[in-house]
Amino acid sequence: QVRLVESGGGSVQPGGSLRLSCAASGRTFTNYVMGWYRQAPGKERERVATITWNMGTTYYADSVKGRFTISRDKDKVTVDLQMKSLTPEDTAIYYCAARRSAATVVNFWGQGTQVTVSS
Repeated sequence: QVRLVESGGGSVQPGGSLRLSCAASGRTFTNYVMGWYRQAPGKERERVATITWNMGTTYYADSVKGRFTISRDKDKVTVDLQMKSLTPEDTAIYYCAARRSAATVVNFWGQGTQVTVSS
């Protein structure tokens, strides 16, 4: 059974940094796209960043380009999201996700971790 377990959320002041980590288990993720999504109160869940497991090809939402960096560790089977220059608009629940490369929807979700940016 696939498990995606997020950690590293918390509260930070504007301009600060946080690093989220997702521990993935239950299968091999070859041919998967791993990613981070977020959902703010009253808003739809949005894709933040993704990375292909095989090649490490990345995607970033325009709102986080230049501030967030996604990475994966094949040995540890983790997917991290380094977030810098955080603003209150980044406040949301952040979810780790895994999608088969050929799929159009996410196949597996983590339980989410809260990120709050406030002074």
